[in-house]
Amino acid sequence: MNRRSFTIAGLALSLLASAALAQPYPSKPVRLVVPFPPGGSSDLVARSYAARLGEILGQQVVVDYKGGAGGSIGAGEVARAPADGYTLLQTWDTHAVNHHVYKVAYDFEKSFAPVSLLVQAPGILVASPSFPPNTLAEFIAYAKANPDKVTYGSSGAGSSNHLSGLLFGKLTGAKMTHVPYKGGGPLMTDLLGGHVNVTFGTLPLYEEQVRSGKLKVIATLAKARIPQFPDVPAAAELVPGFEARTWFGLFAPAGTPKDILAKLHRDVVATLNDAKVREGLRARGFDVTASTPEVFAAFLRQESDAAAALVREAGIKAE
Repeated sequence: MNRRSFTIAGLALSLLASAALAQPYPSKPVRLVVPFPPGGSSDLVARSYAARLGEILGQQVVVDYKGGAGGSIGAGEVARAPADGYTLLQTWDTHAVNHHVYKVAYDFEKSFAPVSLLVQAPGILVASPSFPPNTLAEFIAYAKANPDKVTYGSSGAGSSNHLSGLLFGKLTGAKMTHVPYKGGGPLMTDLLGGHVNVTFGTLPLYEEQVRSGKLKVIATLAKARIPQFPDVPAAAELVPGFEARTWFGLFAPAGTPKDILAKLHRDVVATLNDAKVREGLRARGFDVTASTPEVFAAFLRQESDAAAALVREAGIKAE
């Protein structure tokens, strides 16, 4: 091949490369990392919108479960991923806590670009049917009479389940033993099997199990009674100031181009505003709370500051 042929071949390769770079985003499937095992609230949220988001983006959204260390392992993987919009992170409230508990492989603020807050949900205190107490007053009295014998499960050290249990103990004087799991799915299995007494869980994950009689509800954890269980007292009626809610949000790696972040935000908001997606989430007890990236970033800082104080006071360590 002569020099002219080399030049033509090089020009052709350059044009092909330029054409590839010029392809509009997204031009291939998008990976959505959920940093917990299947079967928990994070899985429930992701499956509620991933398919519709893929339709709106024009490419499949593939959910990839990467559990461990309260969600920090999956988050670390996303932080190291190329900042091209093809790897996203859906996480929940533990994301604002993990960097206070674990030695994480990322910077809480600098490693991620917030896309949007997704949903929030009220908490619910549920128990194995074999657990003696049936009301909140009975539960508090039982825990006080049996210090450290009541076990409460969580999705890991520093998770909302864990922090809710700590706050509840602080406000009531109930002494309980924390049992951490790798996610809501494994926790659910042991709760159904009676291997752990209670959990301060999320309504969407446990409502069906309560209605089927496989678990029992002791109290709801919103500020007031909730429509799903109007006859069940809110914990705040007996324990003033106690409330537990959980949230889920979407991130991209830091450095993701602004135009891609803008498109992701628009399409995520459109997905959550889709009537079928929105009503499906509401039917499961989620409040759709899509936000701007700026509002989400400010929300994250507030959540992190609040968690830091509780973690320091309780001396929480990775388990």
